[in-house]
Amino acid sequence: MTTPLNCRIELLDWETARPRAWPLRLAVFVHEQRVPEELEHDEWDARSLHALASDERGRVLGTARLLPDGHIGRMAVAAAARGRGVGSVLLQSLLAAAARRGHTEVQLHAQVSAQPFYARHGFEAIGAPFMEAGIEHRTMRRPVKANAHSTGI
Repeated sequence: MTTPLNCRIELLDWETARPRAWPLRLAVFVHEQRVPEELEHDEWDARSLHALASDERGRVLGTARLLPDGHIGRMAVAAAARGRGVGSVLLQSLLAAAARRGHTEVQLHAQVSAQPFYARHGFEAIGAPFMEAGIEHRTMRRPVKANAHSTGI
């Protein structure tokens, strides 16, 4: 999949994605947001589908994952690529993958500061805010349209 930003989206297993996705996750979550490294990697990586956005030179711009139960997580966009639609394209690719898998709903734990981004993509907040890895989050969900694989959302 190629985006208007001329970035490529690949859907990969963890073993294939890890050499390229892990450095970005470390940069965003561990170094920028001060999440302890031991919390950043978990047993779900090996069981999840990973979306990887890269530019024409192969530089990683963003990554996210879709867990087997339909949860989306570990969304990270490189600082230089933020505000250019990379997160939107990653999210749309995982919503389409969730539809292909037969999920009728997806959920995620959004950092409170990112709630408006997810709301623009049809997610609604449920429940009270909570702390996760020292950062305030909110559970959000949205239905998955059966035709998401053809529309991209």
